[in-house]
Amino acid sequence: MNGTVVVITGALGALGRSVAELALARGARVAGIDHAQAEIPASDDRIELGGVDLSDAEQAKTALDSVAAHFGSLDALINIAGAFTFETVADGDDAAWQKMHALNVLTALHASRAAIPHLVRSKTGRIVNIGAMGALQAGAGMGPYAASKSGVHRLTEALAAEWKGKITVNAVLPSTIDTAANRAAMPKAEFDKWVTPQEIAEVVLFLASEAASGVTGALIPVAGRV
Repeated sequence: MNGTVVVITGALGALGRSVAELALARGARVAGIDHAQAEIPASDDRIELGGVDLSDAEQAKTALDSVAAHFGSLDALINIAGAFTFETVADGDDAAWQKMHALNVLTALHASRAAIPHLVRSKTGRIVNIGAMGALQAGAGMGPYAASKSGVHRLTEALAAEWKGKITVNAVLPSTIDTAANRAAMPKAEFDKWVTPQEIAEVVLFLASEAASGVTGALIPVAGRV
C-alpha cells in the first residue's frame, strides 16, 4: 500500500486504531476522522481530523475535501464510525432507532458521497464499510443496531452496483470484537473465541488494496472462532 491515501472514519476507536496502525506499517498515508478530538499533529504520512460529526453531510464533505487537499489525492475510504445499543423493541423508543441510523448509516453514506469524486480520480478507488454479523439475523434486543447495520449492507451493495468499474465497494461483517469495552460489558464471555481488531484490519486492508480489484459488492463475515 506504499503511498496509498487511506481515510479511516471512527479512527480513534479500537478497530480504527488497529486499521490505521497496520495501514501505516504497510506504507500508506493515513487520515483519521473522528467525533472525538484529534490526538496527534499532522505529518507527511498521517493526519487526524477530530470533532467531526459525519452524520452531518456538510461536515463530512469538508473533512474529506480537507484530506484530499492535504495529501493531493484519496484512494480508499474505510467507514468504521458507528455505535451500538441493546434495546428490546417493546421496551424502547424511537430515539435509539434514530441514533443507530444516524451513527451507523448516515456516517457511512455521507463520508462515501463526499469521497466518491476523489475516489473516481484514483486508479484504485476503494470503499470498505463495517457491517455486522448480527445484522444477518437479529436477536432479542438487537433490533435498532441490526436494522442500521443491515442498512449499511444495502448501502454497500447499491454503491457497488452504481460505481462498478470505477470504485470497488465492500463490507466486512465482524462478530463480537475483542475490545476492552466488550470484555467489560460481557465479563463471562469466552474472549478467546472473539475476532480481534487485528484480524479484522487484515481483511479490511486486503479489500482496500490493489489485490482486491476483482471484489465488489461483497459482504464478508469475519466471525472469529465462534
